[in-house]
Order: sequence, then structure tokens, then C-alpha cells
Amino acid sequence: MLEERARANGLTLSEWVRDVLLSAPEPGAEAGEVVLAEVLALRTLFLNLQFRQGLSPLSEAEMRGLIERADGTKMQRARERLDAARQESAKVEGEIGEAKP
Repeated sequence: MLEERARANGLTLSEWVRDVLLSAPEPGAEAGEVVLAEVLALRTLFLNLQFRQGLSPLSEAEMRGLIERADGTKMQRARERLDAARQESAKVEGEIGEAKP
């Protein structure tokens, strides 16, 4: 069954298993963090493809490289964005608390 899924995706069994394992959410990752990470990866791919529009078509290797780069940084970028949002929220709450008599 695993070999069939790998073939259906045009991958060897080891490539497919590696992709599945690497795309699994990290232990302890919040659901919102995982969703944000996927959105950021899609955004990265979209922007790269838009930038390439009108140039020579992407090869399969170039497309895989774009996907790997987007996937490789998505969780880190999501955590950075969530941390920044939490810090901003805490800052605003602190300012509101200081303004109260």
C-alpha cells in the first residue's frame, strides 16, 4: 500500500516516506501554529511563482526546490510571527492597564 502511494506521487518509497515524516506537525505544535505555517508556505510558493511569471517555465527540480525551501522554514516563521503577535498583545494590554486609574 505504501509503495502504491509513493508511485502515485511519482516518488520512490523512501522519498515518499521522508516527505510524509517531514511534513508531519512537530510534537507539541499548536493547531493554529501548524495552520499558519502552511499558509506561510503557500504564500511563499505563490509569491515565487508570481515573480517567475513570464520567465522561462520552472523545471520539476526548480519547483521541488521552491517547495522544499518553503516547507523548511514554515514552522520557524510561524513561531516568529506568533511570538511577535503575543508580544504586541502583551504590550497593548500593559499600556491599557497603566492607563486605568
